[in-house]
Amino acid sequence: MQDFLSVADATADDLAAILDTAARMKRDRVAALDAGQSPVTPQVLDGRSVALVFEKPSLRTRASFEVGVHELGGKALPMWNTEINLGGRESVTDVALVLARYVQAIVIRTFAHDNLVAMAEVADVPIVNSLSDHEHPGQALADLQTVQEVFGDLAGRSLAYVGDGNNVAHSLMLGGALAGMDVRIVHPEGYAPDAEVLAAANQRAVGSARVVATTDVAEGVGGVDVVYTDVWASMGQEAEAQARARAFDGYMVTDDMMALAATDAIFLHCLPAHRGEEVAASVIDGPRSHVFAQAENRLHAQKALLAHLLGRSS
Repeated sequence: MQDFLSVADATADDLAAILDTAARMKRDRVAALDAGQSPVTPQVLDGRSVALVFEKPSLRTRASFEVGVHELGGKALPMWNTEINLGGRESVTDVALVLARYVQAIVIRTFAHDNLVAMAEVADVPIVNSLSDHEHPGQALADLQTVQEVFGDLAGRSLAYVGDGNNVAHSLMLGGALAGMDVRIVHPEGYAPDAEVLAAANQRAVGSARVVATTDVAEGVGGVDVVYTDVWASMGQEAEAQARARAFDGYMVTDDMMALAATDAIFLHCLPAHRGEEVAASVIDGPRSHVFAQAENRLHAQKALLAHLLGRSS
């Protein structure tokens, strides 16, 4: 695996190895901090540099990758689009060709997935998708790590994603299928996930895992282990917010919806959240919510991904 533009770039073995490394790195970090020691493990990146290119604003992505690169012994180079003007001041491929001569990996948070593809075609260093309009694979790694922490084995578990069939949904479909999980995308009419991603997820599914899309909330959420949602209007979709609010009426994750899931089901959200819109405050702030452990796991999962891509896991 040279690049990580999509969860589909990983095999089931890759995914299992990354999640195992993430769990170990988290345990080691907690132990070090509890002992009053530094969580830095410099032998992993060993002074290497990683460019972090942000075309979109960021909280979790920047913090988790910048801290993660530091804790792996590398140097993070955050670069904002006000500096680069990706595709404007310089072409996407020129940016990639220049950065690849300075750094050992490029992490990019962008609008158009084609930007990642263009970079990967010319750069001879790993290109990592930290968010595009098509996928959010780093988020999916953290999500799967969180589910694994709660339930143990991922195989045979089930997850219902309620909302827009967007980039987060796409990565969950692919990652869940590779992990042997049933994934149900529960969406309003007109907001289904990409049909090609749905087909790809089922082609890659391990064991009896199945990925489906449905508009029926009761059918989709009934008996699942994990209920997951995201904002209804993502960055770049603000003009659609009112229309989406009308379309998504009835899809807010409430206590009544959670009651349809398994009795020990958990709630996840990739954040930021709009309480009272896609999720009730009583759910996201309640005892079944694991959203902040999920946010923390962005750090551990992405550290493990970088170690996997750059060839050192310990």
